[in-house]
Amino acid sequence: MNLVEELPAGLTGLEQLQRMLQGGRGPSIGDTLGFELAEVEEGRVVFEATPGFHVYNPIGTVHGGYAATLLDSACGCAAHSRLGPNQGYTTLELKVSYHRPMTAHTGLVRAEGRVLSIGRRAAFTEASITDAQGKLYASATSTLLVFER
Repeated sequence: MNLVEELPAGLTGLEQLQRMLQGGRGPSIGDTLGFELAEVEEGRVVFEATPGFHVYNPIGTVHGGYAATLLDSACGCAAHSRLGPNQGYTTLELKVSYHRPMTAHTGLVRAEGRVLSIGRRAAFTEASITDAQGKLYASATSTLLVFER
């Protein structure tokens, strides 16, 4: 069963995410990759993670897919926070830019996602990954399909 199905019916996307945060839960992919939901407000979410050797690629840095997953989660959940009780979404497009490599020594990073605009059928979001000093590691823009569930 997924987390949204475990929540009471009739909650908006923002209320769903707030319940997850209050319960110390988040998307299951966060358990797999070691990141968690840290902040939620309407049109904005933050995930936090400490990248480690468990997400390294063969050249000795954090795999780009790890950053892309954090960014996709931040973009998607930012849109989720603006949905009504009977709406869902899916990513149509994700454009990622890598600004500097992450390593096991980078420390805590924050993936902050924001809604740029949202309508009945589409949402446009952006996200960035920064470290504790505010250095930018990766950024993304996303187009999401909004649909009735």
